[in-house]
Amino acid sequence: MRFACKLSVLLISVMSGAPAVGGEWDVEVGGEYRYLPQDPPYGVGDDAVSASVRAEYFHDWNDGNDLFELDVFYRWSEADDERTHGDIQDFAWIHVGDGWELRSGVRTVFWGVTEFQHLVDIVNQSDLVERTDGEAKLGQPMINLSLVSDWGILDLYALAGFRERTFPGENGWPRGPLVISNEEADYESGAEHKRLDFAARWAMSIEAWELAFSYFGGTARDPEFRRVDAAGELVPYYRVIDQFGLEVQYNYDAWLLKMEALSRSGMAGGRYFASVFGFEYTLEGLFGGVSDLGIVSEYNYDERGEDSPDSYYLENDIALGLRWARNDVASTEVLGGVIYDHKTSERVLSIEASRRLGDVWTINVDALFFHSDPPPTLADLATGSFDPLYKLAQTSRNDLIQIELIRYF
Repeated sequence: MRFACKLSVLLISVMSGAPAVGGEWDVEVGGEYRYLPQDPPYGVGDDAVSASVRAEYFHDWNDGNDLFELDVFYRWSEADDERTHGDIQDFAWIHVGDGWELRSGVRTVFWGVTEFQHLVDIVNQSDLVERTDGEAKLGQPMINLSLVSDWGILDLYALAGFRERTFPGENGWPRGPLVISNEEADYESGAEHKRLDFAARWAMSIEAWELAFSYFGGTARDPEFRRVDAAGELVPYYRVIDQFGLEVQYNYDAWLLKMEALSRSGMAGGRYFASVFGFEYTLEGLFGGVSDLGIVSEYNYDERGEDSPDSYYLENDIALGLRWARNDVASTEVLGGVIYDHKTSERVLSIEASRRLGDVWTINVDALFFHSDPPPTLADLATGSFDPLYKLAQTSRNDLIQIELIRYF
């Protein structure tokens, strides 16, 4: 957060001449309950509560050509000290010119089109203590120049400093036999977390096609693990990589065809190729009503196979999902999916559901169920004596049911 704070001070000075009135605040406060229905391994408790607060602020001036965005977040957890954390996810000044935009500060940027794995999304670091699926991100200090023309949108990024990935602590979920350190980290770059990284992305639309080509050069967001520290914790190791990415989406009637692919060098084993591709088909007006049902299917491939150090179950796997939207005033939605490894028969089942309760409340229900075949015993988990081919073994007893209630102000 040192870089985020430095950029925050810079932005405050830049904006000192801007009007201080006319902005809009949105605040949400949430309470969350987590339950592990199986016998939890590694001495982790079978339930936990936490509370969170998020504040967003938006202000524009200069006839809308200058904007300020703020998004800050904090969570307190009774069980896991590492999950008690906060983050500045957006603290940015945006200036709009004729055919260009300059965005400076701490921002959250998303790349990708697929559902189950956002393969090319690399600008922001994943916040694994907040969400285990990598959907939650940490704010990244940056300067982003966006050029808009008839031939598409070209985004150029200078990424100031590196954010280390967050990991659950000793009493957190999910984790393996060894806790991953949040205090120590090793780097291939001599600049360590002070390295300046670069990225670029060109996106364009051609009739029903959406295309994007991207490049990233800098410190990998995915760590490897090469040593154990004095406290017996795994120490993350961050390599310097370059990554070329491709995103493709084709819209045809009720069909969406999607693909992401990357070529990355710098990781253990040299350059490798990975991709995820599939489709989404939407049935509108289900059973003569107003609800919609989306059918999602994707295939995940990583040429490193079982040697992939950063993939638990996405190196040669099939994903299937259903997304149901009731299209009612309460915005009721349910997404269920399963990821299946046809080689080991391992699978992950996920369920996400949300619904508004009145005008100012929302309830979210999330569940994750892991299955490794054969399932390891608690003694296997304690000693790590399971076949490394089964990558879900160490989390197979970490099924999770989570309920969150959010109040908006």
